[in-house]
Amino acid sequence: GTRPGEGERPGLWLVGDEGVYIMSNGKLAEGLRPLVVYAEQCHPKGDGDWWDYERRHFGADDGIEFIEAERLIPLFDRNMRATHLNVQLTETEIVLSLITR
Repeated sequence: GTRPGEGERPGLWLVGDEGVYIMSNGKLAEGLRPLVVYAEQCHPKGDGDWWDYERRHFGADDGIEFIEAERLIPLFDRNMRATHLNVQLTETEIVLSLITR
């Protein structure tokens, strides 16, 4: 789940690095790069305050949080018209919800 080659389970990685983004943990063909979807408030090329936002909401250190596909699929199945995934982090949990805009 949290690293390639370890406990291969389908899902997403929530990554705090240069910005905050989600990406699939699925294997790609050699030479391909994963699709990366940045948080609206935390894209290093689109928001001048991205570093402060990342530090405040994700933490000062880089990191990865694994989100299991089995948590996501029922959420998406209930709202096929959703346009945004809302991710809220607390000290102990990741809360997921969908938004339709």
